[in-house]
Amino acid sequence: NYIKGRGLTVFFLINAWDEIREGLIDRENIEELQESETRLRRVFRTNIGEYCQVNGQDIYSDRVFEISSLKALRLRLKDQNAALDDTGFPEFIGAINTFLTKERAVAEIRQARTLARLGYDRVREAVQRRIPLLEADVTELKQRITSVEPEFEKLNEIRDRFQEEIKVMRDRKSKSVADSFKSYILNLGNTFDSDFLRYQPEISFFDSLDSSKRDSFNAAFKKAFEQYINDKISAWELTAEAEIREAFAQLAKSAASYSVSYTQITDSMTEKLIGQKMYAATKIDSEDSSPTWAKWAMGFFSLASGNVAGVFLAGAGFNWQNILVNWIAVVGISSFLLMFTGTFLGPIGIAAIGLGVGAVQADRARKELIEATKKEFVKYLPQLAQEQYELIHQTVNKCFEDYDIEVIKRLNNDINSRKAELDNLLAQKESRDINNETELKRLKSIDAEVYSELQSIESVYQSLLSIPD
Repeated sequence: NYIKGRGLTVFFLINAWDEIREGLIDRENIEELQESETRLRRVFRTNIGEYCQVNGQDIYSDRVFEISSLKALRLRLKDQNAALDDTGFPEFIGAINTFLTKERAVAEIRQARTLARLGYDRVREAVQRRIPLLEADVTELKQRITSVEPEFEKLNEIRDRFQEEIKVMRDRKSKSVADSFKSYILNLGNTFDSDFLRYQPEISFFDSLDSSKRDSFNAAFKKAFEQYINDKISAWELTAEAEIREAFAQLAKSAASYSVSYTQITDSMTEKLIGQKMYAATKIDSEDSSPTWAKWAMGFFSLASGNVAGVFLAGAGFNWQNILVNWIAVVGISSFLLMFTGTFLGPIGIAAIGLGVGAVQADRARKELIEATKKEFVKYLPQLAQEQYELIHQTVNKCFEDYDIEVIKRLNNDINSRKAELDNLLAQKESRDINNETELKRLKSIDAEVYSELQSIESVYQSLLSIPD
């Protein structure tokens, strides 16, 4: 529902576009047709235009297609090789082919390139730190390591502050989203009459009085009620997702802020250790100076889309369809509807047929059915709200906990690897198990090998970009 940003793409097919003409009073009035199409296009662009933005570029015309599937079907039934002109399908097929053969490949290799660049940066930084320290003796090396202990404490403080911020956000949003669901469910009965109006079965209610057609009516009514439930929960989903996305967006901003302080501290550490400033050799988009953990926390690696919320919603099992299934199970839709189709409709239908009820009475009976449906439905709402409250609370809570675990793991790995790098060198120095010249060659060789691999990936990426559409 919210796959936006860099990488993943949604295609929208607006079907039955040819029926716009069918709805005109004068089907030959070209001006009226154009006005109607323009109004409809404006509505769709307003509602789905935000999903057609990639790296700040508007690709709406490459992702939204006006099609006439019925017309296409009729053409193919007559001729399996029909061209399908004026149905919208040639344009859509062309766009999807371009996406599959080029854009998707570019998105995938872009992520590989990003990881390769980051890997190389990490290796190069480590090499640049280690080489100047090779000439230091044990005493001098110990002094330099001791001098950066305050910086390590500062890094730990940044980690702890960010973790506390994540936990606060977790507690606040778990309660907020669960409260939102509970309030939403308890209020469904207030608007049921008007909301359910458009879901009423297309089959005539009068047909329900005919025993031979009653099963069809009951099935249609059951389907209508299930669709109503599905749409209502989907409407709540949008607000819940938006709230969670906003929460992760705030955490991403915090990660960006913390990363600035973190980088300043690590730069200071490096300067103390080697006696000079060190500059990164590569640039990676706008977040090039951020440490790896921060890039990850900001959504930099999230399927190459920057959509950190979406990744953790899925990773934490935050599947709205599963919640929908659980909801229907709690409400007991099947048994709930059986009460009406088997008990309520039956006697009314039999009595009505015996009395020769006409259309007016049938319409009144329809209203009574809706009112009875509402009455019974409302009885279930408090139970539903209560039973699902804890499930949603736990699910949102786990979503943020997983984010917390992954971010802190990466932060700890970064801090610990910096410590291990120094401890390893000191241990080698103390044991005299290191030859400066040999170690220098080894470090330069590692740097060259990783750089060569990076260049191979860069070459593949550039070749994909050069493929014509």
